[in-house]
Amino acid sequence: MGLLFSKIWSLFSAEEHKIVIVGLDNAGKTTILYQFLMNEVVHTSPTIGSNVEEVVWKNIHFIMWDLGGQQSLRAAWSTYYSNTEFVILVIDSTDRERLSVTREELYKMLNHEELANAAVLIYANKQDVKDCMSAAEISRHLDLTSIKNQQWHIQSCCALTGEGLYQGLEWICSHLRKK
Repeated sequence: MGLLFSKIWSLFSAEEHKIVIVGLDNAGKTTILYQFLMNEVVHTSPTIGSNVEEVVWKNIHFIMWDLGGQQSLRAAWSTYYSNTEFVILVIDSTDRERLSVTREELYKMLNHEELANAAVLIYANKQDVKDCMSAAEISRHLDLTSIKNQQWHIQSCCALTGEGLYQGLEWICSHLRKK
């Protein structure tokens, strides 16, 4: 009876899960955030500092922090890591030149003590653009298979159409169900 009550109660609870959305500038972080929030494309300008929104999906409340990706702002990312359960790393799949910078930022984050238990969802964004890198190609460049201490998943997506975004959220939800 207690298990049944706990399952029913969980349907009505307002438990919140903190997510930080990071990536280099122009990767599509803010577009993804507002696609989740309003299910539409919102014209954005470069994020200076951060945006924060509550996104509810499948009765799960996510507090999503969208962090500016310009080089001068990346050093401040770590101030947002406290109590983070998930990191969403957004990658511009057309930006081959800066993939090594993304890799460097990813491993810097993964080594941060406050993210030791955070799972990582990587969105390979802009899959609608001709000659973009595939998720598998990005995975190889980032050496994702070497990540052993955190759960991770890479998902192809297009922030403009929403394609692939909810499959990523589904991965996050399945991760929550396993806890």
